[in-house]
Amino acid sequence: MIPRLLASNIRTALLQYPAVAILGPRQVGKTTLALNQLKEGRAEPLYLDLERPSDRTRLSDPEYFLSNYPDRLVIIDEVQQMMTLFPILRALIDAQRTPGRFLLLGSASDLLISQSSESLAGRISYKELHPFCIAEVVPEDMNKLWVRGGFPAAFLAPDDDSAFDWIDNFVRTYLERELGVTKLRASPMELALLLRVLSSVHGQLVNYAQLSQVMQLSLPTVKNYLHFFEHTFLLRTLQPYFPNVQKRLVKSPKLYIRDSGILHYLRGVHGLLELEGDVLKGASWEGFCLQQVMSMLKPSVLPYFYRTTAGAEIDLLLLRGNKPFVAFEFKYSNSPQISKGNTEALKDLGNPPMFIVTPTAARAPVRPGMEVISIADLPEVMRTLGVHF
Repeated sequence: MIPRLLASNIRTALLQYPAVAILGPRQVGKTTLALNQLKEGRAEPLYLDLERPSDRTRLSDPEYFLSNYPDRLVIIDEVQQMMTLFPILRALIDAQRTPGRFLLLGSASDLLISQSSESLAGRISYKELHPFCIAEVVPEDMNKLWVRGGFPAAFLAPDDDSAFDWIDNFVRTYLERELGVTKLRASPMELALLLRVLSSVHGQLVNYAQLSQVMQLSLPTVKNYLHFFEHTFLLRTLQPYFPNVQKRLVKSPKLYIRDSGILHYLRGVHGLLELEGDVLKGASWEGFCLQQVMSMLKPSVLPYFYRTTAGAEIDLLLLRGNKPFVAFEFKYSNSPQISKGNTEALKDLGNPPMFIVTPTAARAPVRPGMEVISIADLPEVMRTLGVHF
C-alpha cells in the first residue's frame, strides 16, 4: 500500500473539525485512505457506503441511527448520493460539537460543496485527494506514472495493457455514474466524444466557439459540459494572470485533462514508445508536471499562467497574497532552451525566481534567479518555497 501525502493533513483536520470531507474522483483511493491510513490510535470507524442498498436502509432514519454513535468516527462514502443528510449532520454536530465525528467522501465537488457549505459552514474542512503524484512514488517510476497516470488501479497494474484496459472501463462507467448524480442533461456518448475532442487541445487556450462548432452544440451547452468535467475532476482549467502592466494579455483559460493516463487513453497512446512519437508529447509533459504541482500545493497558494499576445509566457505562476513569487516552465528536454518570451514574461512580473522542470536533468542554475531541476526535485523545491502542504 502506497502511503498518501494527504493522510497526515486529514488526521490534523479531524483533530480540529467535527466533519472533514475528502473530495476526489472515483477510484482515486478515498476509501482506502479513510479505512487504512487514518486509524492511528482511533477506535474502529463506522463505515457506510451510500451506493450499497443495505447501508442506505440503515440510514432510513439517519438522525436516530447516527445519534447512536457519538464517540466513533463515522465514514460516509459517496455522500453526494444523499444530500438530505447535511442538515441532520449539522444538528448532530451542534448537539455534540467534538472534533472528528464525520468523515465524508465524495466525487462531485461543486454539488457536494454547495450543499454541505450551506449546512455545515464552520463545521467542516474540505480536502482534495489527487491521483498518485511523484512525491508518493519512487523516482524510478516517473515514466510509469506519466504514461499510466496516477489512479491506483492503473499505476499498480502489472503492465501497460492492463492499465489501459482499466482506464477504458473507468472512463466508460465514470460518465454514466456521475451523470446520475449531477442531473446534467447529456448522453454519455456525447460526453465521451467531447472528452476525446478536448484531449486534442490539451494544454491550449479554451476556444468555446470552436468546440461548439466541432461538436455541433450550442455555446451554453459546451460550457455546461466543460463545467461538468471540471467538477467531476476529469478536467482542469488554469486561469490567466492579469498584472497591472501595459500589455495586451490573453484572457482565455488553458485546458488540461487532469490525469495523464486518461489523456493518453483518449489519444490512443498506450506506452512510452508511442508517447515519444505523439505530437502532443510536450503538452502531455506540461499537463503532467502541472498536476504534480497541484497535487502538493497549499490551498492558500493560487496557480495561474501568464501570456501576452506578443508571445511572453510562463507555464505556471504561483501567487501568495495576490503577488507572484515563483514561476515554473515545464520542458520535456534535459537541455531546455529558455525562450525570449520566458525572459520577457519574468521581466513583466518583477523577475520572480523560475524553475525549469525537466525529466532527469541535474539540478543547476542557468541564470541568476533561474534553475533547472528534474521532476524528482519538485517536492523538495516546493517544500523549500513553502508551498507544499
